[in-house]
Amino acid sequence: MSPMTSVQLLALPGIPMVQAGDDLAALIDAGLKRAGLTLQAGDVLVVAQKIVSKAEGRLIDLATVTPSAEAATLAAEVQKDPRVIELILSESVRVVRARPGLVITQHRLGFVMANAGVDQSNVDSTDAAPKALLLPRDPDGSAEALRVRLGGGVPIGVIINDSFGRAWRRGTVGVAIGAAGLPALLDLRGTPDLFGRALQVTITGFADEIAAAASLVMGQADEAQPVVLVRGLTWNAPSTSVVELVRPPAEDLFQ
Repeated sequence: MSPMTSVQLLALPGIPMVQAGDDLAALIDAGLKRAGLTLQAGDVLVVAQKIVSKAEGRLIDLATVTPSAEAATLAAEVQKDPRVIELILSESVRVVRARPGLVITQHRLGFVMANAGVDQSNVDSTDAAPKALLLPRDPDGSAEALRVRLGGGVPIGVIINDSFGRAWRRGTVGVAIGAAGLPALLDLRGTPDLFGRALQVTITGFADEIAAAASLVMGQADEAQPVVLVRGLTWNAPSTSVVELVRPPAEDLFQ
């Protein structure tokens, strides 16, 4: 990776509340125009998972969900709505841990995360008509579709980010759940350190670092800045998907 002297994080203004079926690429393009920005080679657009999921119709009316017996049992254990637990189980391949107020699962996409990404925050929902939002079905594919539509032949990257907790640290951080047009991982093994010694184990979660930086600008509450342009990055590795960031079971010492 070439050295970077500075990186800009620019939130796109005026992105509206996204609804199912909205043309997300068109909304982002309009945001770029409002900001007077033209995409350049090496730019990365970081897009919040919530607006991708909403555009793709992943908002579920809980009145349409019928809990299974398994969901009802787990819901009583963790003190959550059985309908939400049913969605969590439907999005998961296994439950890793559960306690009152929290369910950790392995999502069907491979991520180990709280509640399989099923979320009710920043969702247009009421007590009378509760809803929950699921992750996109194919976040890498969603990122690629946006890259093609928005890039117009210019080599850009797109990351879809979400907030994850960490097993050994408190607090959530932005991570990449989908990526296109850039390397998700940068393998620095063999490159020299400051003293000329070859790095032995250093592999950088490049997409996650970008996602976390963009999250500082997006915010987590009512900021309404779900798209951030990151400018000034450089890389010379081939593009890879977020699948590369998921640790294979053979390398997982904690299962």
